[in-house]
Amino acid sequence: MNPSDVAQGQLDAYNAQDLEGYMAHFAEDCVVADFNGEISLRGAAAIRARYAAMFAQYPQNHARLVHRICIGNTVIDHEDVARTPEGERFEVAAVYTVRAGRIARVDFIKG
Repeated sequence: MNPSDVAQGQLDAYNAQDLEGYMAHFAEDCVVADFNGEISLRGAAAIRARYAAMFAQYPQNHARLVHRICIGNTVIDHEDVARTPEGERFEVAAVYTVRAGRIARVDFIKG
């Protein structure tokens, strides 16, 4: 699976609120961080816990892909995210580093 397919698969699972499908795209030792900042999540168990809680709190959460850039094993997604159809919206850039067909690192740039 190429890096773009990995990024798209996790986005599709995210939008379907499919926790198992979402987690299938992450390496066991994946880390999540703010761009140029501290690591906020370390390992699949921590990612699973965060997103299980988020899917429960925001069952209508949806991320719309605005633009995708793929360079080697790095995928950069610009997303427009809405917690509810009429509610809070925000933009994010997610920088995915893909290793062996799974996301090994995510760096978020939040707007």
